[in-house]
Amino acid sequence: MRSWALIPARGGSKSIPGKNLISVAGTPLLDYSVRAAQAYGAFERIICSTDDEQIAARAENLGVEVVWRPEAFAGDDAKVDAVIQDLLEKEAPDALPDVGVLVQPTSPFLLPNHISGLLDVLSARPSARTAHTVVPVSHNQHSWNQRKIVDGMAEFVFHDERSQARNKQEKPNLYVFGNLIVARVDAILDGSGFYASPCATMEINRPYEFDL
Repeated sequence: MRSWALIPARGGSKSIPGKNLISVAGTPLLDYSVRAAQAYGAFERIICSTDDEQIAARAENLGVEVVWRPEAFAGDDAKVDAVIQDLLEKEAPDALPDVGVLVQPTSPFLLPNHISGLLDVLSARPSARTAHTVVPVSHNQHSWNQRKIVDGMAEFVFHDERSQARNKQEKPNLYVFGNLIVARVDAILDGSGFYASPCATMEINRPYEFDL
């Protein structure tokens, strides 16, 4: 499948100012996912969508194509599906790839084999419109073990379910998002986005799912 790597790197981060360029082990955070995409070696294009001059300069320094996002998609409420849909709609239809790979700049442990593996999963499942890497939820973090605090007192959120399955082996296997999403371009263009169903999955191990 023809594929593009799409890196959404907005400049404004309130949780960690300048997050996408913050130094992690002496290297800008953005570099890790960009280098994984480059090491994969089969993307037709690697595109960074940004509204920030410093991010643009760093991406260009890494050899990545930069596309400036419209002001409407530069705020805190900007949705990545809309950002990427807008980017693709501005391209010539006959030049578009089969698949868009959402490479998040906040995933420093992304590996090239995560990319190739997830694309293989999507290719092998023609009915799937998207595919995500996933990580198993640990027993302690399982939703049936989670508590809420009411008037200073702890209560199980899923009390009835937990009372019927207290042992790890009796609980259903649950998963959280890993570090990568791929979507067929038609799902992005029709507004279904990167979470369109049916969605295939590839399991990865911790701590590769870490997101800053």
